Amino acid sequence: MNKTIEMAEANILHTYNRFQIVLDHGKGTRLYDDGGREYLDFFSGIGVYALGHGNTELNDAIKAQVDKLVHCSNLYYNEPAAKAAAKLNTLAGMDKVFFTNSGAEAIEGALKAAIKYAYLKDKRHDHEIIALDHSFHGRTLGALAVTGKAAYREAYAPFVADARFANMNDLKSVTDLVNDRTCAIIMETVQGEGGIYPADKEFIEGVYKLCREKDILLILDEIQCGLYRTGQPYAFMHYDVRPDILTTAKALGNGIPIGAFLLNKKVAEASLVAGDHGTTYGGNPLATAAADKVLELLESTRVLDNVRNLTPYLEEKLDALVAKYPCIKERRGKGFMQGLELDGVAPGEIVNKGIEKGILMLTAGVNVLRLLPPLVITKEDIDRMYEILDEVFAS
Repeated sequence: MNKTIEMAEANILHTYNRFQIVLDHGKGTRLYDDGGREYLDFFSGIGVYALGHGNTELNDAIKAQVDKLVHCSNLYYNEPAAKAAAKLNTLAGMDKVFFTNSGAEAIEGALKAAIKYAYLKDKRHDHEIIALDHSFHGRTLGALAVTGKAAYREAYAPFVADARFANMNDLKSVTDLVNDRTCAIIMETVQGEGGIYPADKEFIEGVYKLCREKDILLILDEIQCGLYRTGQPYAFMHYDVRPDILTTAKALGNGIPIGAFLLNKKVAEASLVAGDHGTTYGGNPLATAAADKVLELLESTRVLDNVRNLTPYLEEKLDALVAKYPCIKERRGKGFMQGLELDGVAPGEIVNKGIEKGILMLTAGVNVLRLLPPLVITKEDIDRMYEILDEVFAS
């Protein structure tokens, strides 16, 4: 383990403060380090492993595609991309897909589509985008422009996209920013990195109505909260809203790097055209074969039923911790995207003590313990999570 860590620290740019674990393999809801120690996975690679680790059907589909064709560029058609796009549009109720390599790239494409849509309407170059405080949309420059955390942004200004920031679940703060230059409003349906804040019904439906009235595009970022995690195929389906542009990634490849932005017909027909956007690797046969199989398995294995059936039990066990320990202020979240807001104890300390006892979790915001388990967890997994957290908070 130490040899691997030393090699990594000597050669990999230090942009992450990594935990002192060398993970070696995984199976289902468990991960194992290079010494064979087992960990219950309650972070799923930051919401990536929806189907858990080592899914045999998915692995077989990926291996089969490797033997056929890994890459061909977007100058040619390939069947996996066509099939995955059709499945994804049907699931999300959208019309067109552009495949990317990551969530941040999906945000970049979404912003370009929105700005181009506005430009074609009025030929202006001074459009603004309304984003939300405490939001997180990625680390590239365009994504940082609409990320509502100053520490992530301050070294990289000015940005190409001109963003103004409102408050989550405060409709007036949004309406106060709208002007004739506003071309889009971007928001996570459930804020993840910012502290696990789901959109209130009144807020998101009010934003949607505002967008419809003023022909402002609504961009919903569901990179983390999408693909069944909240108990719906996409979290916006909990509300009476429809995005103009939707971003998705993380669980889409169950570990294979892939993302996408999806457009409705209105935007697809009046924004990006041939030559406006591109990617060398995005939508390649390997990544889209994985996505195609993931979308198939998410439906055939009835993952949605598992999330819906076990969410009340997961919330019950987390609420029991809130009631038992004064340092836990509240629980919030949707489905298998949950957060415990802490008071007087650092969430990083809880994560580290959890590692010692065999569970992997992560933090959000400045004082939230974030839980993003695979969507295939069992009641027994939830019981084990509770037992460990009970021991950790008691200590």
